[in-house]
Amino acid sequence: MNESFPRLTNRFRIPYAYEVCFGRDAFATGNPLLADEVAQVFANNLPVPTVAFLDDGLAVAQPGLAARISAYAAARAGVFALRGAPVVLPGGEAAKDGMGVCLHAVEAMRQAGICRQSCVLAIGGGAFQDTVGLAAALFHRGVRVVRLPSTVLSQNDSGVGVKNGVNLDGVKNLLGTFAPPALVVNDLGLLATVSDRDWVAGTAEAFKVALIRDADFAAWLAAHAAAIPRREDATMAELVVRCAALHVQHIAGGNDPFEHGSARPLDFGHWAAHKLESLSGFALRHGEAVAVGIALDLCHAARLGFIEPAEAARFIAALHRAGLPVWSDWLLAETNGKRVVLAGIEEFREHLGGTLHITFPCPVGSKREIEELTDEDVQTAIGDLDRHRRNLEIVP
Repeated sequence: MNESFPRLTNRFRIPYAYEVCFGRDAFATGNPLLADEVAQVFANNLPVPTVAFLDDGLAVAQPGLAARISAYAAARAGVFALRGAPVVLPGGEAAKDGMGVCLHAVEAMRQAGICRQSCVLAIGGGAFQDTVGLAAALFHRGVRVVRLPSTVLSQNDSGVGVKNGVNLDGVKNLLGTFAPPALVVNDLGLLATVSDRDWVAGTAEAFKVALIRDADFAAWLAAHAAAIPRREDATMAELVVRCAALHVQHIAGGNDPFEHGSARPLDFGHWAAHKLESLSGFALRHGEAVAVGIALDLCHAARLGFIEPAEAARFIAALHRAGLPVWSDWLLAETNGKRVVLAGIEEFREHLGGTLHITFPCPVGSKREIEELTDEDVQTAIGDLDRHRRNLEIVP
């Protein structure tokens, strides 16, 4: 019996675009930026049913913000139909610790009567954006999100991207989705109350993307590094815009926005960073761990001949001048005589889907990937970094 069965091909494309806007004081009632942009996105459903979620850390730092959000929506009633006062939820890494906060956001959307034609405003830092974004992606299979990132890191990196996720059982972003925002509004005024530590930590991603994609930006960062911890507003504004632009260009032009491939070229410095974060119990900020990971991988890039040793030293020193850590004693932590950080290599391989791809500058402003990183390689790079930090007089 020879039966012939058909095969059906379901092939389609979904064009997607979203604006990343920059401004200041987005919730000032006289500022049309946010309302005008939201009106463009939801043009067929105005006023759009809206629920606003507010990061509790931001709410404490800017105690009048929740009232300003409500007043803004009331003043722009032709655009926003705000369903109740802003919902304040935990921010920071606590927001990503399992599904608890995510499910609270889901319940708030249900209570507000939100549907697939509604709008979620997410106002807060990167971890908060990740968690609220995941909740919105799950609710009714996807409610559109307007992000207003409130930290340096989220404005220049995570807040302009397409990923959402939470941690589970100590594994970073084990649960998550790729769900692009409908709109991103980077309100530079929200950075005014960011702590000094987070102000500095968020700049690590700028160093990361510049070192592998834009030599001019890398040189600019080195030249302006000392201005970062002084909180010079103009320097930070330029850093945020240039870094966000590089991330947007990568997502749009890399032909793999949802990371179906094995490579993740914008994860320079991240294999060690992810492990250092978890080893420290997340006492290290993500940006701080990334800075240490960048410094470590700069040492290895010099050993490989991808960059000159003087270039590695130059940018390690620039990270240090920017106020970022270039060393963590967790690099030396051992279990049964073996450096614990080395486990980060295999964990990163698993994170990539089984094939290791680690990105290095080659030369600065360009990238090259390698598929093997041995324990000996890492041990040598740690030794090199130890000498650099001692030259910078960074000692325990």
